[in-house]
Order: sequence, then structure tokens, then C-alpha cells
Amino acid sequence: MPVPAGEVLGAAERVALDQAIRSAETVSRFEFSVYLGPAEDDSRAFAERLHAALVVPDRSVLVLVDPGARVLEVVTGAVVRRTLTDEDVRLAVLAMQADLADGDLVGGISRGLRTLAQQARG
Repeated sequence: MPVPAGEVLGAAERVALDQAIRSAETVSRFEFSVYLGPAEDDSRAFAERLHAALVVPDRSVLVLVDPGARVLEVVTGAVVRRTLTDEDVRLAVLAMQADLADGDLVGGISRGLRTLAQQARG
């Protein structure tokens, strides 16, 4: 779980986010990673590079959130896409956006992870 944003999240928030990730992995049996921090100019390409660097990218979901730039990206691996459709991802992004817009990073990301995990389990 790359979260290079120690100044953005407190210890309790990092624990809560880690628990949300573990829960999503248990529900779906896929790997989940969250990147919370600044993205490069081409946020999609940056997210795809991060995803490709994961241990098992084909079985992984990466959620990138750049609060400063108001950017949210979700990248899914080939195996994950067999059960998690683009529409499922779009719905998860919509679920996250309201919380993120209100400044609730952990709540928004956790909601998105739950939604993605439920849909990914098929």
C-alpha cells in the first residue's frame, strides 16, 4: 500500500485505510493498493506505471488519489477485469467522489474499496 502522504493522514487514518484494503482483499481475493499523494501531469499514465510495478498486477487493483489536484484514478489488472467491469469501476468512483469532495479521504477511499471488492468477487 504505497501511501507517501504521512503528512496527509494521521496514524489512526493510516490504520483505517490499511484495514479497508485488507478487507477488500479478503472479500474479493484480489490485491488492492492505494496511492495517496501527488500524481504526475498525466495521472492515468502515472497510475498505470504504479500498477505495473505491483507484485501481481494482473490480479491487482490500484486506486490513486491526488487530493491537491483533485484526481482519482482506478487501474485494474487483466484477471480482475474478468469480473470487475468498467461500469463497476465508474460506480465505485462515483461513490468515492462525494466523500473526497467533502475532504473525507479515508471514508471516500474506503467506500470505493468496498464497492470495488464487492463487484470484483463476481
